[in-house]
Amino acid sequence: MSKQITVRLPDELVEFMDRLVDDNKASSRASVVARAMERERRRELAERDAAILEAHSLAAREDPDDLDGLAVTAGGTVLTDLD
Repeated sequence: MSKQITVRLPDELVEFMDRLVDDNKASSRASVVARAMERERRRELAERDAAILEAHSLAAREDPDDLDGLAVTAGGTVLTDLD
């Protein structure tokens, strides 16, 4: 399922999208926007995962043999929560 939205972008970004389409690197402006949004979603998830790992790394330095907390957290992490 998809929704149609309207966005306002600077001319240089629209020109860039049009070049991608003209060069057959994208099928449409919409596909360029969708790809960019998917990349941003993956970046947000990676940033969240890095914060979780950093928090557990700090705890692991205090008790390097205790990885149980990390396993519990990683096992309960939902990866599609930004949909």
